[in-house]
Amino acid sequence: MAAREHTRTIWVGGVPIGGGHPIPIQSMTNTKTEDVEATVAQILRLEAAGCDIIRCAVPHMAAAEALREIKKQIHIPLVADIHFDYRLAIAAMENGADKIRINPGNIGGDEKLKPVVDVAKAKNIPIRVGVNSGSLEKELVEKYGHVTAEALVESALRSVRRIEDLGYDNLAISIKSTDVMMCIKAHELIAEKTDYPLHVGITESGSVTQGNIKSGIGLGIILYEGIGDTIRVSLTDDPVEEIASAKLILKTLGLRHGGIELVSCPTCGRTQIDLIGLAKQAEVLLRDYDDLDLKVAVMGCVVNGPGEAREADLGICGGIGEGLLIRKGEVIRKLPEKELLDGLRQELDQIRRSRQNI
Repeated sequence: MAAREHTRTIWVGGVPIGGGHPIPIQSMTNTKTEDVEATVAQILRLEAAGCDIIRCAVPHMAAAEALREIKKQIHIPLVADIHFDYRLAIAAMENGADKIRINPGNIGGDEKLKPVVDVAKAKNIPIRVGVNSGSLEKELVEKYGHVTAEALVESALRSVRRIEDLGYDNLAISIKSTDVMMCIKAHELIAEKTDYPLHVGITESGSVTQGNIKSGIGLGIILYEGIGDTIRVSLTDDPVEEIASAKLILKTLGLRHGGIELVSCPTCGRTQIDLIGLAKQAEVLLRDYDDLDLKVAVMGCVVNGPGEAREADLGICGGIGEGLLIRKGEVIRKLPEKELLDGLRQELDQIRRSRQNI
């Protein structure tokens, strides 16, 4: 895996991005931003799940003004997402946004971009230059014949130069595409041309199943190549699902530590318990123990079960309507199937208490 230290560092609130710092996980609210109560409630849920930076859409002035009250009630930096109206970007910063996301291509000419940059400079607020394959400038589509990785890179760097020419360089870049391979190539190209930190994601990747596969492949390859300083997994679902997926991608790549790794078998004709249901329940349960760095195995039968459970910190090995609870390879209890999840919870609580008392 390549090194990531070559990018410069920017600060979004108290969170560093780039320069080899840990990769922050981002998400975006899907509430109406002006509904302060609903937006705050969702952000607090995302915070609890492990979100490091949150983004809110600002499509009108009521949303921009709501940011002030939202900021008072949350604990992570807030990014305002603006398109088309430069006045919304200014209002968002005046109401406490820690960073703004704009596409200079749809903000307008320098007479509109300059006032945004001036306010950002005065408040030292970073700007994320965001370019998506679905909103690429018409002239670049015509130049390259269609949307390409090269066109995405040219669009992003052109926008960056506009802001640099206005005397500001507290910037991050995102170049996103729904085409996974195009997105990978675009990041490989731009990483050679700039040292600005890169926000990485596969845009509009789809529902949980499709989105996780596309994001896992795309982000996995990009991050493994040493590219990328902050990520968002975009899913058509509850944003909390994005956090769980992003954490697993980073943990699998060795870029994040902590949290519980769940190992479970795919089931076969030997399985004598409802392992699929048990594994799904265990996956949800384990999200509440993100402070523990553990490996938990949920296995269905005696073929692979005991061996996998032995390699885990905790394990369940199923039998006929019952199962063994195993800790560090030692059987500690035999429980009826319906009590296995509670038994696992009790063991996790005990581990947490013991570590807190150290």
